[in-house]
Amino acid sequence: MTGPLPVTLPPLPGELLSSWISRHANFYGVTPLTMLRHGLPEATSLGAIDLSLTKAQADRIAAMFGVSPKAVRGLSFASAPKAAHRFIAKTPMQHCARCAPTSAGPLPVLRSELQGWRITCPLCGESFQGKTARDCSQVHAPYRAAAWRGETLLDNHAERGVETWFPALEIARLLLMRRIPWPPPRDGDLWRYRLLGAIVPDFDAILAKETTFPFSPKHPILPLHIRPALLAGVAIIDRAGPAMLNMLQGHMMGDNKNRFAMATDHLISPVLEWGPPRQMQLI
Repeated sequence: MTGPLPVTLPPLPGELLSSWISRHANFYGVTPLTMLRHGLPEATSLGAIDLSLTKAQADRIAAMFGVSPKAVRGLSFASAPKAAHRFIAKTPMQHCARCAPTSAGPLPVLRSELQGWRITCPLCGESFQGKTARDCSQVHAPYRAAAWRGETLLDNHAERGVETWFPALEIARLLLMRRIPWPPPRDGDLWRYRLLGAIVPDFDAILAKETTFPFSPKHPILPLHIRPALLAGVAIIDRAGPAMLNMLQGHMMGDNKNRFAMATDHLISPVLEWGPPRQMQLI
């Protein structure tokens, strides 16, 4: 086994594993992949270890940097459920103006900057800033409290494996499925109508201003200024109970309805005794 490096740099709070390795590469004057191969000779990609780090790989990287394997895994997304992988971006999508790291070398990357379910910084609680000038904290003010609760639900699921009656990450993906509005829109732009709009009506108005919406259950990371609506929808469904899933199914037709039914029928049928969806305090 390769011995430990003579000099190691402490990881920043919340730093991503590949970022930490890249900072060492800069310090030693080698490429990030060369740095990784010092401990994992068979490695072919630096980014892959952020999602698919194995226990054996964590042990070897830990030995190389003189830290515990648990610390190495904590820098990666290796412990996240597979459902979370679609919500993890390949490059930073947001940053915290207060906690964003500064560096003379390669700019460090924090795990939270890739997490597509977050709207606030986990280190200080401030609202994230995105790549555009639009500020998420100014959108969906009536749903702000629900959005914060939705962020907590998704974060607990993705980071700690905590689930309620329905996994929060799955709720978020289902809410991006298309629905059929009634009466049908005159412009025929059915792509603008998603299940989320059935419980967060403001979402339809937001999409009316968008020229495209290339997001779906397969690509669920929304722009930061839209994301609070999705988080609020997750919180509303979690609080309301399974009966709301039955209501949402009524907004769909064809293959989409069948896919939704396959994903939710095991929850709707046994627990309809919950009664009608409960109202949620949003403010």
